[in-house]
Amino acid sequence: MQPLLEVRSLRTHFELGDGVVKAVDGVSLTVPRGRTLAVVGESGCGKSVTARSILRLVEKPARIVGGEILLYDDDAGASGAEPLDLLAAKDKRLRQVRWADIAMVFQEPMASLSLVHTIGDQIVEAVRLHENVGKQAARERAIEMLDRVGIPDPKRRVDSYPFELSGGMRQRAMIAMALSCRPRLLIADEPTTALDVTTQAQILDLLQDLQQELGMAIMLITHDLGVAAQVADEVAVMYLGEVVEQGPASAVLRKPKHPYTQALVRSVPRLGQSQQDRLVAVRGTVPPPYERPSGCRFHPRCDAFMAGKCDTTVPARVRSDEIDVACLLYGEEQS
Repeated sequence: MQPLLEVRSLRTHFELGDGVVKAVDGVSLTVPRGRTLAVVGESGCGKSVTARSILRLVEKPARIVGGEILLYDDDAGASGAEPLDLLAAKDKRLRQVRWADIAMVFQEPMASLSLVHTIGDQIVEAVRLHENVGKQAARERAIEMLDRVGIPDPKRRVDSYPFELSGGMRQRAMIAMALSCRPRLLIADEPTTALDVTTQAQILDLLQDLQQELGMAIMLITHDLGVAAQVADEVAVMYLGEVVEQGPASAVLRKPKHPYTQALVRSVPRLGQSQQDRLVAVRGTVPPPYERPSGCRFHPRCDAFMAGKCDTTVPARVRSDEIDVACLLYGEEQS
């Protein structure tokens, strides 16, 4: 598959008074055109910081200290055009990319939407910033998008404020705003968090329908492997600021390679599971930010730990079957 977005060795650090927190420390991943990449992992593994770093939305004390974020044109393969490195782009060019090429649905709409402006005004502003259209045409686009994401009576709701909408409707309004300029890539940062199961299913179905209609790629950030299995074509597993495994969703979730991914898959409840059967939790917890393990970062929690190897050697990502995995178990096979 032709890549739309390629992240190479991205590093985003938080420079705090007690030291440096390496929230993203060498993330490399690829988002294929028109496909869905699910980024999964426990809380605190750097998923949201990675998403914000792609659009350079991190604020002090965070700072992007290295890497490349390459955005490819639709006709790059035919024309041979060089990709745009978002980390090297000037502010004016970056503002053109935001929302027009890459849009983002944030985790909590109430923290992302302005409470003193109507939903319609916020969508109109996004449209007029990127397209040469009048205010009335932009308003009609806002109504159209609200209708497309399933908000009832969009001609009235376009003049509503965020606090007048339910959680599910605010999330739909956020999606409408993100899609108002028809981006090529939608980054959805846990778009179903804090929503009930029915609304969650509706939001996921909505994203899939809009993806097919608009032909866009989706980078879905989630901690729910069930959601990833339902909607994703590819899965990238993050742990402590790096991607430890990436490959087709069917391969990663059915036959995971990395011990961390295996532990995550074992911890998912299964249909028909006996009430007496206890869930198999991932052993241990994510280490504190200032106590990052040496060698493989997962080795203190790993059932396949090899003393003298895993605690001293940083594993490189290697290809095993269809999957890229960073684990010494497969590095030895390749050598």
